[in-house]
Amino acid sequence: MKALYELTAKEIREKYDKKEVTVVEVTKAFLNHIKEMNNQVKAYITVCEEEALKQAEDVQALFDKGEKLGPLAGVPIAIKDNICTNGVKTTCASKMLENFVSPYDATVVQKLKADGLIILGKVNMDEFAMGGSTENSAFFATKNPCNLNKVPGGSSGGSAAAVAANMAPISLGSDTGGSIREPAAFCGIVGLKPTYGLVSRYGLVAFASSLDQIGPMSKTVTDNAMLLNTIVGYDEMDSTSAKVEKKDYTKSLVNDVKGLRIGIPKEFFGEGLQKEVKEAVERALDKYKQLGAIVEECSLPNMKYALPAYYIIACAEASSNLGRFDGIRYGYRTQKYDSLKDIYRNSRSEGFGKEVKRRIILGTYVLSSGYYDAYYKKAQKVRTLIKKSFEEAFEKYDVIITPTTPTVAFGLGEKTENPLEMYLMDLYTVPVNIAGLPAISIPCGKDSEEMPIGMQIIGKHFDEETLLRVAYTYEQNMEV
Repeated sequence: MKALYELTAKEIREKYDKKEVTVVEVTKAFLNHIKEMNNQVKAYITVCEEEALKQAEDVQALFDKGEKLGPLAGVPIAIKDNICTNGVKTTCASKMLENFVSPYDATVVQKLKADGLIILGKVNMDEFAMGGSTENSAFFATKNPCNLNKVPGGSSGGSAAAVAANMAPISLGSDTGGSIREPAAFCGIVGLKPTYGLVSRYGLVAFASSLDQIGPMSKTVTDNAMLLNTIVGYDEMDSTSAKVEKKDYTKSLVNDVKGLRIGIPKEFFGEGLQKEVKEAVERALDKYKQLGAIVEECSLPNMKYALPAYYIIACAEASSNLGRFDGIRYGYRTQKYDSLKDIYRNSRSEGFGKEVKRRIILGTYVLSSGYYDAYYKKAQKVRTLIKKSFEEAFEKYDVIITPTTPTVAFGLGEKTENPLEMYLMDLYTVPVNIAGLPAISIPCGKDSEEMPIGMQIIGKHFDEETLLRVAYTYEQNMEV
């Protein structure tokens, strides 16, 4: 029999409905497991023990009264530490915001609280979401629960590791260029990057505003759909929020892909792809064929330009967004200064880590006079070409399937001295953000060292239902 902390969100809720267990018991089980595991995995920056137990008592009282509560009421959740949570530290894993306590809740956090979810705490990440391994945190590197000598991926490494290590049944991450999908693949869980605008970004500390998106991370596709139901919806506080009809994504969890058209872009199966990753994804594609899907090779031209275009756009927006951290209004302030300029210079030099400074400098450069047209404007034109490539492919196919990452999780410290090598891990994920599309990463096997391999399913704008259906069908039919 499973321990309480090993249950999925759906299983936890079923136990509440049968009155087999209380919300307080489940919450305590997770908090105790965090105490046991966090020293090894280092997923949590802040654990909200008192607040979580108080929330658990309040939700249990509503259950006892017979109130009709949301499908995830009483289910514990971990939140990435760049999502504002009222009265709790929101550090972005940076010295710059080490002691910043948010005075308000992000819209997604408001929705979680309204639906009765229990917030266990805030989890580690790459500083300001910049990185692919969660080694760029100012506090500590998170480890992959599947192998503590490997990275969990990034930047939502804490969100993925917390779920994979049973320190939370579900979590929220944010995805700017693959930051939900890459750690989901490395840790062997499910991670969804929704269509840009489907989930409110209000209260998400901005990295690159035209690319960032909050999304759900979970052990199963069912839990993912349930959490997506909770967090979606138009928000007038977010100018990029889309007015789309609210759907019940759990209705798309149908074990059927007969007649579905799947495109396999040849550009994603070339040089640099690890043999075992390629073979695992190909086995999954064979499974789809057996289940009646039409699987065809296709081409997505211009994808080779996605990575350079992404890093120009993302760094330019980061340079602009991070200008607010100046040592004056909030956040870290240097103790060494003789003038206002010194405060700005020293606070930012001391408060930001190496990777953040690298991206700010690059972003400031590409936005500067004389270089704007040569770099930033050109990158935006490439963005349009990439969107067109996807639009043309989706005229013929319902979904596109690729590996999530070129390799399985790499060793801690292996790529820290070579940022370019780290950036190449985003090769298959950044085109999705550039085009604003939805994509999900699901486990599709393991390599010879038992490290998880992820498969990425990309869908049309606001067609998360098809993504979830394709992911769910594979999950139900995969050989364990």
